[in-house]
Amino acid sequence: MIRVLIAEDQTLVLGALAALLKLEPDIDVVGTASNGKDALALCRQLLPDIVLTDVEMPQMTGLELAIQLSDEGFASKVMILTTFARSGYLRRAMAAGVRGYLLKDAPADTLAAAIRQVQAGGRAIAPELALESWNAGQDPLSDRERQVLRLAGEGKTSGEIAKQVHLSEGTVRNYLSEAISKLNAGNRIEAYRMARDAGWL
Repeated sequence: MIRVLIAEDQTLVLGALAALLKLEPDIDVVGTASNGKDALALCRQLLPDIVLTDVEMPQMTGLELAIQLSDEGFASKVMILTTFARSGYLRRAMAAGVRGYLLKDAPADTLAAAIRQVQAGGRAIAPELALESWNAGQDPLSDRERQVLRLAGEGKTSGEIAKQVHLSEGTVRNYLSEAISKLNAGNRIEAYRMARDAGWL
């Protein structure tokens, strides 16, 4: 049996995915989580074969979850299942060691087949994303710039960001300024939107 953990913040989607995968004779959904932090805790406890996660989730994104699992040396293979058909996300996911990247509008049998393919040691990437990735520009932002820009896009002040990421307020302002400059944006919110739309956040 392939032991799968699902991380998805939309309750309806989470329930539907779990129900669909439970119909497969060789797939066992061992746990579900509605945010990245809970998913990480469940991974440590359940040691699933496959972690099927959305990209954008509260507390910890799917990409941050993939990086953390890799850093902690987990054997679990991470697959992204998202609505975001952005090549920037795909490139960052591949860099984070993600083994699969599929879109939520894919048929259920495609998802099950992709899980089997990844479990067998392969990769599973939505063809339209793979093609788009070849044609897209490179992400100019550092990991830290992405982190503070995402928090700024959530409406947090420099002081609030500084507390959350354990940096000085001046350092946060420097990261934001650098990100704004790299993207040729007018301010932090415009930079956030540009980076988000490019799939870099």
